[in-house]
Amino acid sequence: MIKFGTSGWRGIIAQDFTFDKVRLAAQGIADFLNSEIQRDGSPVFGRRPLVIVGHDTRFLGREFSLAAAQVLEANGLKPVLCDRDAPTPVIAHSIRHKKAIGGINMTASHNPAEYQGLKFSTSNGAPATPEITRQIETAIAERLKSGWSFEASVTGPYTCKSFDPQPEYFRQLRKLIDFKAIAKAKLKVAVELMYGTGRGYLDALLTEAGARVTLFHDNLNPLFGGHHPEPNAEGMAEVSALVRSGRAQIGLGLDGDADRFGIVDRDGTWLTPNQVLALALYHLKKNRLWTGAAVRTVPTSHQIDAVAELLGVHVHETPVGFKYIGALMESEPIIVGGEESGGLSVKGHVPEKDGILACLLMAELVAYEKKSLGQILKQIEKRTGEFHTDRINVAIPPDKKESLLKRLGEGLDKVGSFKVERFITTDGFKFLLPDREWVAFRASGTEPLIRCYIEAKSVAHLQKLRTACKRLLLGA
Repeated sequence: MIKFGTSGWRGIIAQDFTFDKVRLAAQGIADFLNSEIQRDGSPVFGRRPLVIVGHDTRFLGREFSLAAAQVLEANGLKPVLCDRDAPTPVIAHSIRHKKAIGGINMTASHNPAEYQGLKFSTSNGAPATPEITRQIETAIAERLKSGWSFEASVTGPYTCKSFDPQPEYFRQLRKLIDFKAIAKAKLKVAVELMYGTGRGYLDALLTEAGARVTLFHDNLNPLFGGHHPEPNAEGMAEVSALVRSGRAQIGLGLDGDADRFGIVDRDGTWLTPNQVLALALYHLKKNRLWTGAAVRTVPTSHQIDAVAELLGVHVHETPVGFKYIGALMESEPIIVGGEESGGLSVKGHVPEKDGILACLLMAELVAYEKKSLGQILKQIEKRTGEFHTDRINVAIPPDKKESLLKRLGEGLDKVGSFKVERFITTDGFKFLLPDREWVAFRASGTEPLIRCYIEAKSVAHLQKLRTACKRLLLGA
């Protein structure tokens, strides 16, 4: 079965993710889109049946894209293919700019190299909601039941109309980012591209602004150098070393499809996405004078809440998944929306994660304040206090998982010695503790794991909560 998760359908190439299954998924999407074009009240009712198709740098990305495009065309739709591997936010912007009825993106984001994925986005460029992916899954099941097949060779003579999405995306970012400020600061920047789609985007925009850019891994490599293409502390290690040497003032990184970001401060410290989200709100409200609210997911740090309180900004909380953030950004003015896993977007932009934009915002903040990001954080924390976060994965035997989730779902009076003040079940189980501290538990949908998110106001409390959560989950 083809199942769409938080961000599309993913699987191991040749084992789960095959050409036959890609064509089947494309048929399900085609069935959904054709029904929506004809449904009165649909956002794409009566629209030209244009569908954007793109892919990242993973193995067979273009070939899988062409396989999907051929199925779309056979169903009366008009696919148009990005002329090279393209970042996820660029594909999202192209859907909006070209007024397409949707988009298919072959990407497994930051997953290991053996994975490939298919992500469907709706006409506003946002990731498809669970309601829509359920309809697509139903259409796929019905096609399977009827014995559907599609005759096509893997690398046959089929060709698809293509276009260059870069110019229009650059025009969009020039509306959002103050490149004059970046140019004036004459920044020295280290950029980690992780063999991904961000090359020719983040580096090109920074170079155009006059920054001195040192690039890491800007060549194509579907194996990602043997590493996960994820800009976490480990993935940004080479950038951190260069910045510590004094040859750059800031380090910026992207994951394989450039929707997630990694930021390294002037002393070589990797900043968490939670900290970057708080800094983005601080900058856009204080320096750029933007108005609106902020939005974060359930397991994302309340540091953004503390910054919002200082600046008079309301904060919304959503379930995990950028599709929920994107939906809210489409319905009301949101200065910035983001999540602890490294996703961020801003008002006036696509309702999709954009790592390129996030990196440029941090460069812009340094240019505006003429201080390091760490110095700015310390100034903020003098008023809000410190925030220390952690995420741990605890393996739970399958036969004990349900009973443990039931126990958590009944609520807790305490977590260790910490009193529970409020219980939230928006997504998983979140327990608010005194002084803005909290813990949250979410079950993995694919592994016998429970993910535990922790936030404390001191290192000592973080350690106590980490111990308490492990004891709670393991029954000690």
